[in-house]
Amino acid sequence: MSTEFNQDFFTLFGIAPGFHLDPLALETAYHDLQTRVHPDRFAHLSDADKRVSMQWATRINEAYRTLKNPLSRAQYVLLLKGVDTATESNTAMPPAFLMEQMEWREAVQEARAGEDVDELDKLLARLRHQHAGVVGEIERDIDRTRDYHAAAAAVRRLMFLEKLQHDILDAIESLET
Repeated sequence: MSTEFNQDFFTLFGIAPGFHLDPLALETAYHDLQTRVHPDRFAHLSDADKRVSMQWATRINEAYRTLKNPLSRAQYVLLLKGVDTATESNTAMPPAFLMEQMEWREAVQEARAGEDVDELDKLLARLRHQHAGVVGEIERDIDRTRDYHAAAAAVRRLMFLEKLQHDILDAIESLET
């Protein structure tokens, strides 16, 4: 294992940096690294070596979770590019997007109140389609046009969509139990 504990996550997995990545390559690299640093392989060594192994395993898990998820991967890539997505401080959104969010929320509330799981499923399918479109925008903005500020704005929109998706899934689960 490299001694560069602070290397970026892409370097750690030996994959090209960028938003688009091959999920199979990430999965393969993850399993390879986990096998190499798993604490059980170091059980016979000193406590210091065991701690280092555990730190590596933790770092690899963090890197994998970050790169596997499109939202966290986009935030991470932008951070590497020196762009803060300002998700905590910049909540300004285009008015049309905010109106659309309000309409989505109302539709979810109505379907939930009406205990209409089929309608929630339809809303979820439409939302996933919109989610995929925003992920495509982020990929274009980061990997092709290198418009990192546009990507940061798309990341903020994606956060709204993921929150809404979570709310729909919660509504479906509560109605099915």
